[in-house]
Amino acid sequence: MGTYDEEEAIGTVLSDIEAITDGKAEVVCVDGSSDRTPEIAREHGATVVTQRPQGYGVAVRAAILEPDRPIVVTTDCDDTYPMEQLPEFLELINDGYDVVSGDRLYHGAEAMPAFNRFGNHAFAAIASVLMGTRVHDTTTGMRAYRRDVVESIEWTENTGLSAELLIRPLMRGYDVRERPIEYRERAGETKLDPVQGGAAIAKSIVKVCLEERFR
Repeated sequence: MGTYDEEEAIGTVLSDIEAITDGKAEVVCVDGSSDRTPEIAREHGATVVTQRPQGYGVAVRAAILEPDRPIVVTTDCDDTYPMEQLPEFLELINDGYDVVSGDRLYHGAEAMPAFNRFGNHAFAAIASVLMGTRVHDTTTGMRAYRRDVVESIEWTENTGLSAELLIRPLMRGYDVRERPIEYRERAGETKLDPVQGGAAIAKSIVKVCLEERFR
């Protein structure tokens, strides 16, 4: 997890992860917060890597590469994602999938602001056309990966890293499965500007798809 001023939700998320995994998950938070987020994370047994705020992708990339585990799971720390579905993701990886990606839009994502929901449908449509493969949710924060997949690809994007983490494996022939998930109303304030952030994500999707197409 990349964490930035999420003291309202981080404790709940980490408690859920601990309960669902029976305390067997190694949790890494790459944190640039000015509130109590890192203290709360440490209280719950998480490894906290302190990093000045440099954006979503920089933090998540660092968090993914920190633990030495065969399966890496990403999630956001705002309590929007259903940690109770983690076993389903891990089971699918154990069944042979390389990447399992949470599809927030399958059930409607009514807790998501309408503008964001429209944008996420648009991102998926753009990526599907450019890849020639149908995807439903390119920017979800909840995914499971085989570690060798994330280590084998050079990740380049920041705000658009979530989309890149789906697009590059798909276009390189890895076995990717989208899994419907529930999406809940977030706790705390969002840090991403929907217009500027949306433009950066759209640009990343186009850039990454074209790079992979002509690689």
